[in-house]
Amino acid sequence: MRHLIPVIGLLLAIPSMAQQHDPAMHQQHLAGQSQPGQKASDGRQLVKFPEQMREHTLASMRDHLLALQEIQAALATADFDRAADVAETRLGMTALQAHGAHESSKFMPKGMQDAGSAMHRSASRFSTIAKDAAVTGEIKPAIGALSEVMGACVACHAGYRLH
Repeated sequence: MRHLIPVIGLLLAIPSMAQQHDPAMHQQHLAGQSQPGQKASDGRQLVKFPEQMREHTLASMRDHLLALQEIQAALATADFDRAADVAETRLGMTALQAHGAHESSKFMPKGMQDAGSAMHRSASRFSTIAKDAAVTGEIKPAIGALSEVMGACVACHAGYRLH
């Protein structure tokens, strides 16, 4: 129970921390906005996928976001085993085949492939660390490992965009 209170506090603080982002990032995002009929030029590398693969990849990324939300919800209730399971089956190395990563990687530049691999590896590491937290009750290592997963997502989305 004593570990649950800091976890709940951290999870409640996340939305306010998200609002305290660097204003320059917001300006950079706005600079990339385009008027109707114009192409956005936000500095990210455009990656062209066949339409069906693009839709599939975007759906996979939306599932990744949902998985991250489910992981945070599990951590908030100290259900570390659930967090570990979601991470491994939906984001980790085990999830690569389910998401068709081999097929979509054929259309990705090497840097994007590397970022995706880093995300999947870090999710598997998080899964292991979350399982440890189920035994020890220590949440901080799991939160740190989850941050690495999200960092890989942020790095990829900062560098690439699908078309």
